[in-house]
Amino acid sequence: MPILHSIIHRIDKGAGDRPARLDAATAELPPSDTLDALLEAANKAYHAKTKAWGHFADPSSGEGEAASPLAGELHAYLEGTLDFVALTRQLAERVAALVDEHLSVSGELLFLDTRFGDTHYLLLALLHHREGFGVDADLSLVPARQLNLAQMSLAARLNLSQWQDASPSNQYLSWTRDRGGRKLAEGFAALLGAVEGVDASGETRTLLKAFSDYVEQEDLPEEASREKTDALIDYASDQASRGEPMTLEALSEVLDEQQPKAFYDHIRNADYGLSPEIPPDRKTLNQFRRFTGRAGGVSISFDSHLLGSSVEYDEASDRLIIKQVPKQLKEQLKQR
Repeated sequence: MPILHSIIHRIDKGAGDRPARLDAATAELPPSDTLDALLEAANKAYHAKTKAWGHFADPSSGEGEAASPLAGELHAYLEGTLDFVALTRQLAERVAALVDEHLSVSGELLFLDTRFGDTHYLLLALLHHREGFGVDADLSLVPARQLNLAQMSLAARLNLSQWQDASPSNQYLSWTRDRGGRKLAEGFAALLGAVEGVDASGETRTLLKAFSDYVEQEDLPEEASREKTDALIDYASDQASRGEPMTLEALSEVLDEQQPKAFYDHIRNADYGLSPEIPPDRKTLNQFRRFTGRAGGVSISFDSHLLGSSVEYDEASDRLIIKQVPKQLKEQLKQR
């Protein structure tokens, strides 16, 4: 992933009630193997974060009172009338004010302008330090101060290519949403001039519900059902690790190479209201696993997200209660 431009500005919170101070860099970072490694690690850490997905507010549609300052600055940057150092400094000044209001620690504000294939991205992340250890040339133990990539108080990623497209997606912009700091997250979204365009967790849950309905409708054997579940989770997890949305058509092809449109047609015919592209929500995906067991002539298998709703487990009496008996099984039981 070639790095086109990169820079780090420091935000020094200081001690006590002193206001945060921006120590702005005056030049971009030079290319290096270390910078390339940092990009890879920063992207991986960012993709693992809980995020909101959306787009720049459009005041004409009632989404915001004013146009996003960042959107205007990015237009100037891409047109060549604002350089990268000036662009990032202006944004860093606003981030410093946000840090001053909500955080008590200093941080390094990293900006990376990159291109992967034909897609152009801008990533920004506020990183903090952690104390570690290293070994010097004399094999002596020495303290080592490191950037803590896992601790991103604020971070955002903009797909510049999608944003510039004639028919832009409503989810070309993503940003961290720390549940432990709601006001900070809201302030960050306001700073970006961003509004949510899709509910990632809600859309992911609906997609998994559509998949469960599809498996039940097709009355698939246990092994085939498990294989399709694994294929769905693998595809979704791979997209999440790359920071890319799932597409319904691609997922349908992954689930059945012989009938690549089957799942896609099921979704459209049932009208689940799903977006063509869905940002995968890791937490929701992790909850979607199948419980399977076989003993004494009884074989049971069900999706884990059904536990507590359609299926209940009474641990005290060691009983499994199935509230919605599959139609085919119900007919067999009636015949007996």
